[in-house]
Amino acid sequence: MLLTESFAEIVEPLRRSTVQVRVGRRGFGSGVIWRSNGLIITNDHVVQGQDATVELSDGRTFSAKIQGRNSQRDLAALQINATDLPAINVGDSEQLRVGELVFAVGNPGGRVGAVTAGIIHTIESKNAWIQADIRLAPGNSGGLLANAKGEVIGINTMIMNGKGLAIPSKTVEQFLKNMGNNPYLGVELQFVRAIIARRPAYGLLITAIEPNSPIETAGLLPGDILIGVRGTVFQSQNELFWILQNSNVGDSLQIEFLRGGQHLSRNVILESRHTEPQAA
Repeated sequence: MLLTESFAEIVEPLRRSTVQVRVGRRGFGSGVIWRSNGLIITNDHVVQGQDATVELSDGRTFSAKIQGRNSQRDLAALQINATDLPAINVGDSEQLRVGELVFAVGNPGGRVGAVTAGIIHTIESKNAWIQADIRLAPGNSGGLLANAKGEVIGINTMIMNGKGLAIPSKTVEQFLKNMGNNPYLGVELQFVRAIIARRPAYGLLITAIEPNSPIETAGLLPGDILIGVRGTVFQSQNELFWILQNSNVGDSLQIEFLRGGQHLSRNVILESRHTEPQAA
């Protein structure tokens, strides 16, 4: 069998599992049929908290309701009223190796089911992100990243330094497992560089706080810069996400932060939103 024919056999099922996600007149992105019962995974920035219209590869369209979202990880779960859909095979993102061949499928520029190929460039610490030397464009957001076995090992989310950035499949599965039960802080955050003890460090600038949220109850304010938890300074911009993923409702987190040049701390009691998580 020719190599090109082999690739075509791998890619065609992936194209059938890729959908187009539209929200009003704001444009469109991609999504992935994660379960055959109509569960669709896409990026949170594609839907921005709104219900959407999903178009399948066979041309059928469905109204989609948001089942869960996590803006910190840029993930959203949608549900459509359909069954027996061509769901993807989920691969183990922890087994990826730098240099491995990968395929991206999405809808860039309205070209439904467009495919690009490349290799794994970098896998960040704690499997937080997958960076691939692969060409992405607007419309690819929410589309799949698959290995040479045709297993989906990530969800494409953005471009960084000319390379595609994807959310690992393990993170997606964890998001689905915890959906609706995640402890949350109730903030919107922006990554910044901070200086702590005259050394560069990672910081998360609070840009907005939800009313009556745990972070508001603890007395933090917009403009505060989160720099660590329980006396440990953040070593990456994703560390707070992993701490929340491994914490429970009712836990107390000692949040370290900067305010006006002062190094302060507050104890934050984690709560459940009782609906799907929106922010960190």
